[in-house]
Amino acid sequence: MPLLALEDIRKSFASAEGAVPVLQGVSLDVAAGQVVALTGESGSGKSTLLHIAAGLEAPESGRVLIGGQDMAALPDAGRAKLRRGTVGLVFQQFNLVPSLTVGANLAFQARLANVHDAGFCTDLAARLGLSDLLARYPEQLSGGQQQRVAIGRALAARPKVLLADEPTGNLDEATGDAVFTLMLDLARAQGTGLLLVTHSARLAGQCDRRVLLRAGRLA
Repeated sequence: MPLLALEDIRKSFASAEGAVPVLQGVSLDVAAGQVVALTGESGSGKSTLLHIAAGLEAPESGRVLIGGQDMAALPDAGRAKLRRGTVGLVFQQFNLVPSLTVGANLAFQARLANVHDAGFCTDLAARLGLSDLLARYPEQLSGGQQQRVAIGRALAARPKVLLADEPTGNLDEATGDAVFTLMLDLARAQGTGLLLVTHSARLAGQCDRRVLLRAGRLA
């Protein structure tokens, strides 16, 4: 059984001219320890698909299964609990807690999921180049530093499914490569299913599988 299964996902958005289809029957599986790159042009629906996979948006039709559980069959509280304990999210908006230090932000998701491991967080901080920044607050960080904290926060909870939207987009190439390698290493070592949106053919080429979203369908 795949950790993440998207089955015939359809979604459209309203416009002045009527409904505009964005996703037109997308089906995709991600297995334990598998890294899948989702590629496609801007506006092709990649971020929308990721939000639906996370249960943050509802599809018009189709199913999202995480660990065999149908997200649509769960109440709001159930979806939130499943996300908290099973799904890691790295989106282009960092969504760090401004009142918490870097160290506390790193531990935040893991504490919510009751899996906080101080030693693991310390190691993550070192590998992400954040060890000297743990006492700072998000407003004292650059965009690239905030991105690394957001990635670390998701990884610290050791999710079964990790959804990442351009996770290295705000990083220079060398730092981005190091962070990307860390994500791949941890996903494969921990059996995490990683679905990654990226515009980089070079990074996509390092993944186990690459799928192309074009005009709302997988090409």
